[in-house]
Amino acid sequence: MSRRAVVTGLGVVAPTGIGLEDHWAATLRGRSVLGPLTRFDASRYPVRLAGQVPDFVTKERVPSRVIPQTDHWTHLALAATDLALDDADARPADLPEYEMAVMTASSSGGVEFGQREIERLWRDGPRHVGAYQSIAWFYAATTGQISIRHGMRGPCGVVVAEQAGGLDAIGQARRVLDEGATFVVSGGTDAPFSPYGLTCQISNGRLSESTDPKAAYRPFDGDAAGYVPGEGGAIVIVEDADAAARRGVSRVYGEIAGYAATFDPPPGSDRPPTLRRAIERALDDAGVPPADVDVVFADAAGVPELDRREAEAIGAVFGDHGVPVTAPKSMTGRMYAGSGPLDLVDALLSIRDGVIPPTVGVRRIPADYGIDLVRDLPRRVPVRTALLLARGYGGFNAALVVRAVPDAVAAADGTTVPR
Repeated sequence: MSRRAVVTGLGVVAPTGIGLEDHWAATLRGRSVLGPLTRFDASRYPVRLAGQVPDFVTKERVPSRVIPQTDHWTHLALAATDLALDDADARPADLPEYEMAVMTASSSGGVEFGQREIERLWRDGPRHVGAYQSIAWFYAATTGQISIRHGMRGPCGVVVAEQAGGLDAIGQARRVLDEGATFVVSGGTDAPFSPYGLTCQISNGRLSESTDPKAAYRPFDGDAAGYVPGEGGAIVIVEDADAAARRGVSRVYGEIAGYAATFDPPPGSDRPPTLRRAIERALDDAGVPPADVDVVFADAAGVPELDRREAEAIGAVFGDHGVPVTAPKSMTGRMYAGSGPLDLVDALLSIRDGVIPPTVGVRRIPADYGIDLVRDLPRRVPVRTALLLARGYGGFNAALVVRAVPDAVAAADGTTVPR
């Protein structure tokens, strides 16, 4: 990559809180925020727990004319985008419209909106289905709404790769900087809670059916029995370092240094999974040897077979207990397209504050996993480089490397960007 991709703004709307510092404080407390699913009556479903965004009042965060046109998932992303733009001290009206891009990820799409319209269809007939059904459920709806609202007319797209999509979107953001964009809104959110949305998720056979929030999602635990779904995520501002310097940004959180994606062979194949290859390619893309990685933010499926495969991939690259591993999503649930971007936020704040957030709820790690899992309490250590991993149902793998930048990043014209 000929341009340096730096992160200048972070916006969080997650089960751990709305806003960067509220989320980070809750994460470092190391307490699960999983609880009963309340967005609809889930009493007849085998999955009854979820990670839900607290105290989100849509009319306070989304323009009134947009609310009836869009799904809750898009509402969360619009709110997170506003927070990220404020954090980056960026006014889109002051920036070149064709140099601003939007690259987001989605997994579930607008399932809550779609549920309402399906109910109207069957109850009242097709004349009662709203026109916005044609777009509000669609995976690209969030990207489109962000682009329209802020006049961002550069490259726009959406990645649909289940859990891996959030990191893939960040990788795409880095790529479009080389294609002429200078400012990218990226990341992702999901809001997967409606009867048909949850039914679709249950079909993958990986969701926890436990009703105990403290025991339901235990990644890398010998008694792991699936994951708990969550809603929300994060939106980040990715900029060309030179353009950010010219814009006079007050702070850079870190650099998107490396990225890779792979796809696993079909089930039953004699070929091995490809997560290890994604890790190695991302490190190679960043020019970072394994010894320089300070922490791995794991995918953490919470399914024994998948946890074992991830532990093996990490061990193959770093050696047994060779690098601290963490999964703060154990507190929020797996948020599909929102998980990778939220991990990115946590990784950048780990770099900022010199602390690794914990994985919670894990009691017994099989000895042959060979991982140094940060459990229950934060670990205070210097962090300069972090590796983020994500896997999507169907065989998607993504790996992203982020690292600290020098105290002042020099731009081509001699100006600097403070950390």
